Amino acid sequence: MYALLDCNNFYASCERVSNPSLIGKPVCVLSNNDGCVIARSNEAKNLGIPMGAPAFKYEKIFEENKIFIYSANFPLYGDLSNRIMNIIGRYCNEVEIYSIDEAFMNFNGYMQLNLQEHCLNLRKYILKGVGIPTSIGIAPTKTLAKVANRIAKKYPEQTHHVYIIDSPEKIEKALKWLPIEDIWGIGRRLTKRFQARGIRKAYELINFPETFIRQEMGIVGIRMINELKGIPQLNMDLPSRKKSIATTRTFDYMIDKKEDLKERIATFAVKCSEKLRAQKSCCNYVTVFLHTNFFRDDLIQHHPSITLALSNPHNSAIEVSKYAQKALKAIYKKGYQYKKAGVIVSGLIPESERQISLFDEDFYLKHQPIMKIIDKLNHKYHEDKLKLGSQDIKRTWKMKQARLSKRFSTNIKEIIQIMV
Repeated sequence: MYALLDCNNFYASCERVSNPSLIGKPVCVLSNNDGCVIARSNEAKNLGIPMGAPAFKYEKIFEENKIFIYSANFPLYGDLSNRIMNIIGRYCNEVEIYSIDEAFMNFNGYMQLNLQEHCLNLRKYILKGVGIPTSIGIAPTKTLAKVANRIAKKYPEQTHHVYIIDSPEKIEKALKWLPIEDIWGIGRRLTKRFQARGIRKAYELINFPETFIRQEMGIVGIRMINELKGIPQLNMDLPSRKKSIATTRTFDYMIDKKEDLKERIATFAVKCSEKLRAQKSCCNYVTVFLHTNFFRDDLIQHHPSITLALSNPHNSAIEVSKYAQKALKAIYKKGYQYKKAGVIVSGLIPESERQISLFDEDFYLKHQPIMKIIDKLNHKYHEDKLKLGSQDIKRTWKMKQARLSKRFSTNIKEIIQIMV
């Protein structure tokens, strides 16, 4: 049996940990630079606040409904997530961390264990120890565990936030209840195609001819159908090296000058190179993209991107930034108001597996001592004291976080104080 633990409205729940007065009140968390809504409490959902709602368009609604708005506090969310995952590890030996607020558990072999009681105790322990409410779904496959988790979250009073699908009758009942769009792996495009065929529920999908499923989704679709029928197809994924690293930001104001964008892209490239060195990797490709503000219908839209191949694998900020600037030069067009930009490095390999081109000069060994000094000093002073010449020395480009809560669990200066 597999179990999926999912934290309920995770970011909003994290804000309530240090501020219990928010319990029962509508809470929304905004994205980088306070752009749009990325998390909502149930109370905010009931007020009709959609996911991705642009904050500037909903300011009046927030005020009228007395919705508490917070800037994303990722250091806090990451720390509380780590605490939850550590607790999960005490209750199951094989755990797959699926996202910041989700984890699969493999209970195959736990024959003598009462899984319902075991997971109820796990949920209570997390709620008491960390303060985050969770829901747990248990089933013979990972896909069905997702379904069971959805049921546990949808009907908390009947399930006590833990639901187990452990019989053919329960599988059939769950699939007759589950809308096609809520199946793990079914996107909007496939949902429309299936609905055009009259498929509205998961149960209708698994009874459709296999040839149709294979035609629409290939072997992935066949595996998904088997998972929904209770036949395991997906194994637990072990931690692996990242396939790409990205640094992206939404600007607090629109940028049209190339010089300003060059500084931003240089900074993003430097951040990507820092992450590469931290995990002892090198990249083979650099991607740069620009986005205009899609919320502004009165402005012309432009979303260019380009990927360049490096002559040699690198993690030097100097080299990664050089290629990022080349990419920016290739896609930048004058006359557009850019609201977001980013740098993505991909084709990652371990430092020890670099293969050098015979025809291009390699600066890796030359740059390594410089990079080590930069990393050491910036880490020591917790600021970017050393920068490339293409970066703005005075500008830190701090994100707009006007409603940021305290990092009470990761910053000693912001720890909760109790007055006696």
